[in-house]
Parts: sequence; C-alpha cells; structure tokens
Amino acid sequence: MGPAASARPSRPSSRSGSMTGRVRFQWMIPHFSYKEIWEQKAKHFFQDHTESNRGGGSKWWGFVPHSRWRIPGPRFSGLRSFRFRHVPSHLHGADMADGPVAQLLLQRLASCDGGLDSLELSSALGLEHQVVVGAVKSLQALGEVIEAELRSTQRWELTPEGQETAQDGSHEARVFHSLPPEGLVQSELMRLPSGKVGFSKAMSNKWIRIDKNAPGGPRVFRAVDNVEDLVQAKLQLVQDGEAERLSEKERNELKKRKLLSEVTLKTYWVSKGSAFSTSISKQEAELSPEMISSGSWRDVKFKAYNFSSKGVLPEGGHLHPLMKVRTQFRQIFLEMGFTEMPTDNFIESSFWNFDALFQPQQHPARDQHDTFFLKDPAEALDFPMDYVERVKRTHSRGGYGSQGYKYDWKLEEAQKNLLRTHTTAASARALYRLAQQKPFSPAKYFSIDRVFRNETLDATHLAEFHQIEGVVADYDLTLGHLMGILKEFFTKLGITHLRFKPAYNPYTEPSMEVFSYHQGLKKWVEVGNSGVFRPEMLLPMGLPEGVSVIAWGLSLERPTMIKYGINNIRELVGHKVNLQMVYDSPLCRLDT
Repeated sequence: MGPAASARPSRPSSRSGSMTGRVRFQWMIPHFSYKEIWEQKAKHFFQDHTESNRGGGSKWWGFVPHSRWRIPGPRFSGLRSFRFRHVPSHLHGADMADGPVAQLLLQRLASCDGGLDSLELSSALGLEHQVVVGAVKSLQALGEVIEAELRSTQRWELTPEGQETAQDGSHEARVFHSLPPEGLVQSELMRLPSGKVGFSKAMSNKWIRIDKNAPGGPRVFRAVDNVEDLVQAKLQLVQDGEAERLSEKERNELKKRKLLSEVTLKTYWVSKGSAFSTSISKQEAELSPEMISSGSWRDVKFKAYNFSSKGVLPEGGHLHPLMKVRTQFRQIFLEMGFTEMPTDNFIESSFWNFDALFQPQQHPARDQHDTFFLKDPAEALDFPMDYVERVKRTHSRGGYGSQGYKYDWKLEEAQKNLLRTHTTAASARALYRLAQQKPFSPAKYFSIDRVFRNETLDATHLAEFHQIEGVVADYDLTLGHLMGILKEFFTKLGITHLRFKPAYNPYTEPSMEVFSYHQGLKKWVEVGNSGVFRPEMLLPMGLPEGVSVIAWGLSLERPTMIKYGINNIRELVGHKVNLQMVYDSPLCRLDT
C-alpha cells in the first residue's frame, strides 16, 4: 500500500533554475521509513515538475538541505528543509571520468598549448570549483591521461561583516551619518546596530564629540561636517581584487577588526599526460567471474594497480606513554648491570614498609592521612622473628652506634597491613635476602612498580603512581658515588638539567632531592629522592660492617610528562586521558 494520491505535491512554477512558494506533503503511512516515503514523494514531485517544464532543456531537479524551502516530513520525524536547484541536463554525470565536465576539460586541454588552471576553467564553464576538481581527480585515476599539479596561493577575502561594511559603510561612518544636527542622546545611540563599535571608532577618529552636561543625559554631536570612509574604500578595493594596493599594515588592521581574512586557495594546473586522448572509456577495476566465463576480459581495458598507494592501517593495540618510558627505564638499568627485584606484593606490612627502614612508629607518614591501611586482612603474621627483635631493639634502645628513638616499639603496629607507599619496602626485602648470603658479594638492584599514597590530587600528584628505584650495595660507597651514578642515570634518560637539594629521610643519611627543569611548567620539578641507607637499617639485617648502600627513587609519571610535554598528570593517567593521545604518541627514545 503506497501513499495516497492526495499526498501528491502541488507543482511549483516553471521558472528555469529557481522555485518559489512552499511545497506541502501530507504523509499518510507512519510505518514507512522517512527515507522510503521521501523517495516516493520526491519521485512524484520531480516527474510532475519535469512534465510542467518540458522544452526548457531540463531533465531533473537536484536538492540539497537548506533552510529556505521547508517541507514537513512525517509527523514522527519533525520538519525537514530542502532547497531545490535546477541542474542543466548537459552536466549530468559531472563526477564521472567519462562525464561532460571531464570531456569539456579534455577538449579545452586539446585546443591549448600549455595547460589549464582549474579555477579559471570553473569560471569559464560557470561551475563550482569543486566540480572541476572532481573531474580532474577522476581523470587522474585513469592513468597518464592528464598531469595535475596542486598549487596553493594566498589571497585576501572579505568576511561576512566585511561584505556588509563594503556595501553599507563602516560602523563609525554609520554612527556619524545617524546623528542629526541637534545630536542624539548617547543611550539611544548605543541601541543602534552599529552603536557600540561605531561610537568608539568615531570618537578615536574625532568625528564626533560628547556633551556630558546636556539636558536629558550625555548627548553626542558631530564634530566635523563631512567624513571620508576609508575603511569602506579599502574593503571595496579587496572586493574588486585589488588587495595588493593596500599596505600590510592596512590589511592587518582590517583583519584585526574581522573584516578581512587571509585564505589559502588550492587549485590544479592541468596539462596533457603521456597517454592523453579526448576519447576516454571507463576502465574496469575488478576481474569478475562473468568476465572469465564469457571471455570478455580479453577485450576489456583494466585500471592499472597503484602499488605505491598506502593501504588502510590495521587496527591494533597501542602502548601507553607510561609503558613506553617504563621499557626504556628498564633497558637503562639492565645496560648498567642492575638486577630486577621482585615487586609483586602491592599489599605490604607496616614492618617492611616502615619499621625495617628505621622509620619510627609515630612518624607522620604512618598516619591514615598519608597511607591507605587495610581492614581485611588487617594484620600480617609471617615475620623473621630474630630480625624483628633486632629492629625492635634498634628502635627502642639504639645500637650500632645509634641511640635509637627511645620509645616503646609495638609488634601490633608493625603487623598492620597497608598499600605500600614506596618500593623501598621491596628493597628492604632484597637487602635482607642479600645479607643472608655468605660471604657477601656486591649487588645492584632495581624495581619499577606501582605505589599508593593518600595524596591531594593536583597537576603533579596522584594517589596511585609508579616508582622507580635503584639500589647499589658495596664496600665504602659515599655521597660522591651516588651523585656520579645519578648523573649517569639521568643523562641516559636525556635529562641533563639537574639540581640536588639536601633533604631528610628517616632511613638515609645524607639525603638529597633531585630536581629537573620542566620546560612546559617553566619551573623546577622534583623527579626523585636519594641518599645513603643508615647503619641502623642495614646492620640489623646482617650486612657486614663497612658495606654501604646508596639508593634513589623517582616517579615514572613525571619524567614521562617532561619527555612528552604533558603539563597535567591527570591528562596522562586517569579517566580524563585522551585515548587519541595514546594512539598518536611516538615511540619513546630517551636521548643520550
């Protein structure tokens, strides 16, 4: 069942190339799709109009969305708007290589000695430039029929406001001409369409004056008898294609007022190719089974394969910038002879996270405002008790040349489980295992893994981040060794602008903070912490006297931000990350 006959549209006037009035469709079948109903209605409309316009050289009417011609769609689809445009019959198929535009281009090319400009050709044919460009690209696809060189030129064009100004005059001139001899109250002047902009410009040109003591409020008067609207004159020069007569300063002033804009015009210079011919036929792109069975493929001309064209990139996973930089960090550690420590326990006991590092149980870092404690399981039970006793004694009474912290150390506090606040807990476990190996042998360890802190979020801090840690254990290591290895390490990262600042850590003495200059933030940003582990931490483990351990740690996120020019850490990690950034980020190569 189709649309009822009463739904047929009334015929528009038969003026060639235009249409007036409104066309109303009454949609009767709501279960039809909007597209199906529109196609049927449009078919009836175009057939009727063609009959009423016979003899005018028209075959059909094209349509594009526009706000002038409003055609009500189905009740469930709302109002639809279209503009009807007459399409001359001799331009049908303009987008095909064998269409009339392509044929006209070839004929004109055959009759000239050099070549043709696509913009000039579109003007000569009375067509849009894009139609000619489409014909050029279609002919290019045929092979060596034509040669087309893309050219770019800069030119100045009037903005919509500039076109209005060129026609009606500048805002300041309109304000001047709107003033009667007796003047105008300023509040009324400001309500005019050009009042606000024109008033300030006319005042700066000294075309008008204002009497603030006039009866009824400030009043604006003409200050001169006549004015010359130079802005309108300049814009008319541009409109006439004589923009070069304006100085660069004049063009920039008009551009600043948004009356003029500089546009890039891309055109093609078309010339004859090695296989040029005015008679062309469509080339087949595929070999079909029918061609093979009938043998017609022998007489068909096939389109040449373009082996240099790029195919569609296959979909695939992408490494996050953090993972790229992590890989480079790991490679640097391995090149420097380090061994990777196991860091597979995000949940750690307070003993290994704090107490083993000679960090007192009343330290502020162990407060809930800085650390995430677990409710279930709330406590750890498995400890090397002889080592625990040595740690307790060092905290409570001192030893190894230290007086300790002089407080009542409690095992219950050390048993509390938490999300580890640093990977130094893994370093403590590794050094304890090293101390159990007899005889002692020097070692270099590293780790890169996630840690958790109850931080206030800002541009450079997160509650969850990655920490990189390096540890070197050997006899008689000093602060000089630490600074040397830090310089070598960060140089391999491509970070050469370093500063060291004295700091305090409970488990290192001396201690240093490492800063690097961030070009994006324009300030020095802390990238790491370092120091020499205290004897109160090392000797209870069982390491020999004379063994020193130098260590440093840094976040993975901040060097990544510096390397990729990211100013806010929340754009690198978290729910605000732009996935396109992950796809587009280049391969990370840390300069050496």
